[in-house]
Amino acid sequence: MKAVVAGGAGFIGSHLCDALLSKGIEVMCVDNLLTGSAANVAHLQNAPGFHFVSHDITQPLFLHADLFFQLASPASPVGYRKHPIETMMANSAGTYNLLENARKVGGRFLLASTSEAYGDPLVHPQTEDYWGNVDPVGPRACYDESKRFAEACTMEYVRSYDLDARIVRIFNTFGPRNKPNDGRVVPTFICQALRGEPITVYGDGSQTRSFCYVSDLVEGIMLAMLSPSTRGEVINLGNPAEFTILEFAETIKSLCNSPSPIQRLPLPPDRKGDPVRRRPDISKAERLLGWAPRVAVEEGLARTIQWYRTLEGGRQVAG
Repeated sequence: MKAVVAGGAGFIGSHLCDALLSKGIEVMCVDNLLTGSAANVAHLQNAPGFHFVSHDITQPLFLHADLFFQLASPASPVGYRKHPIETMMANSAGTYNLLENARKVGGRFLLASTSEAYGDPLVHPQTEDYWGNVDPVGPRACYDESKRFAEACTMEYVRSYDLDARIVRIFNTFGPRNKPNDGRVVPTFICQALRGEPITVYGDGSQTRSFCYVSDLVEGIMLAMLSPSTRGEVINLGNPAEFTILEFAETIKSLCNSPSPIQRLPLPPDRKGDPVRRRPDISKAERLLGWAPRVAVEEGLARTIQWYRTLEGGRQVAG
């Protein structure tokens, strides 16, 4: 069996490549390294069955494969704000090109969408039948709305061409290979704590998030792709354990044994649209996939902190 992983040199994509290869599935890792990193897949360069394909999926491609995973998009606040047009094109033209490739060769398709499709939700926790509360012209729209377009495009291929496709909505995920400076909560707080710098919490810290360790998330992605009952389905993947941002800052400070103070700052203008509460309802994933996170958040954080400590050049991270 062969798989195409578009965005395979990214944080989640590289872990997916590892998992597929461990199952004996040949992998074509497609990436233009806009926000991905060759270092994330360097350990696979000589692995049997691994192939790196340097390509921008906003341009047509034709690869013979059984499985097509669409993870190619800047996904962090730093990434999509630096590359807003590229983000929109990866999720629109890129998704279309990959869908067309899958249709022509009769492959299965999985779109890695996002909890950002729910925007600042008015229901809690979020279920897959919730349509969302999204600002279509705000600073996050390049990511939120292009992912929503990608979802609509995927479902039209299911209806129009009977394509065997499914969508997973990924909630906050963390773990090794998450760039230190990508603007996400976990790497930001860990690196600040390791350096002894103030841990910056915007607003009053009462906003909530749910954090899933990357190995659990990848297991859910693979089950969603390979399970026979997921064609045409939208499935939340994430950890329903909910933390306030302030609680999370205190947890990371403690796990890092850090002297860092917690510093509260006003919300900057580009953070005004941040969701107040976010937690997945994963009952559908439990029912269809038999899936639920297995790695406790604190255990995942301990593994992640160790990875940041041992980064090449980690002396700068650790102060």
